[in-house]
Amino acid sequence: MKHALTSLALAASLLTAPAAFAADKLLLKTPIAFSTALPGLGSPIPRVAEQLDLMSGGTLKMKVYEPGKLVPPFEILDAVSSGKINSGYTTAGYWAGKIPAAPLFSAVPFGPEAGEYMAWLYYGNGMTLYQEMYDQAGFNVHVMPCAIIAPETSGWFAKEINTPEDLNGLKMRFFGLGGKVMQKLGVATSLLPGGEIFPALEKGAIDATEFSMPAIDARLGFHKLVKFNYFPGWHQQATVFELMINKDVWNEATDQHKAIIENACKASVTDSYAEGEAIQHAAMIDNVENNGVQIKQWSDEMLATFRSTWDEVAAEEAAGDEFFNKVLTDMNEFRDGYKIWKENAFLPRK
Repeated sequence: MKHALTSLALAASLLTAPAAFAADKLLLKTPIAFSTALPGLGSPIPRVAEQLDLMSGGTLKMKVYEPGKLVPPFEILDAVSSGKINSGYTTAGYWAGKIPAAPLFSAVPFGPEAGEYMAWLYYGNGMTLYQEMYDQAGFNVHVMPCAIIAPETSGWFAKEINTPEDLNGLKMRFFGLGGKVMQKLGVATSLLPGGEIFPALEKGAIDATEFSMPAIDARLGFHKLVKFNYFPGWHQQATVFELMINKDVWNEATDQHKAIIENACKASVTDSYAEGEAIQHAAMIDNVENNGVQIKQWSDEMLATFRSTWDEVAAEEAAGDEFFNKVLTDMNEFRDGYKIWKENAFLPRK
């Protein structure tokens, strides 16, 4: 009789388990800031959506909305925080006007490369500060890195830039803290979403632009209008992309779903980095051989100018915002330690 009762109890638990599991379903409606047609920039998030579904057995799904289809790119943070949408995929540098420290979690001029950035985020104080930034600014979001790319090009120009004076008076699309550097050098900068850059170049609203890596820029057709492509990308040696989830939604999610999301994003960081590194050389070769592009390297003089101007910008930003100073100080302390490893372990560059 005891064995029969035990069997009945087990059968009852098996029958009720699927119903309880089904009650914990979650759908993330996720507008994104970058077209999924852009490799390394927008392409990671559909793969994340696929993995969330597979790893959860269908209880956790993500519906991805192309830029502007649900929420305009520059409104994603406010929409997620308010609960208008429950998640979004973008980059923190877009919130510089709201939170001065935000660009430090996106891309830093002369800043960490991808490996060092990940080290600071995951094993330094980066992630703690990242979440603290949104919390103290009053945004009701939970944030995590969900992609990263290696260096970008430094920009596309209609003419050669040989001296700092050649920059003076240019109108240029430029992102993040690097844009403040360019402003100090006499450039009138604007931050346009990817889809608006080509028309702006074509109409003469801007003279030059930077956006991303060669394979990504190729999709946007800059090479059709401007032929001088400069390297290295001193302003973005690595760029981090974030998945934001409304904090109430995150707090109510099951531990299983939280773990799946976190690990899918960590896998995406690896995958996006690998994808970006794999496809740039073909785009650069095509630009030179078929599109008439000239690949140019900044002179030592120009790089020194960019660096010294960045130092001025960093000091000004740190003096003007306490949290910016807190994050930059922590990042620089981490980098000072990492420098010992970097200078000794890696082959010298020629």
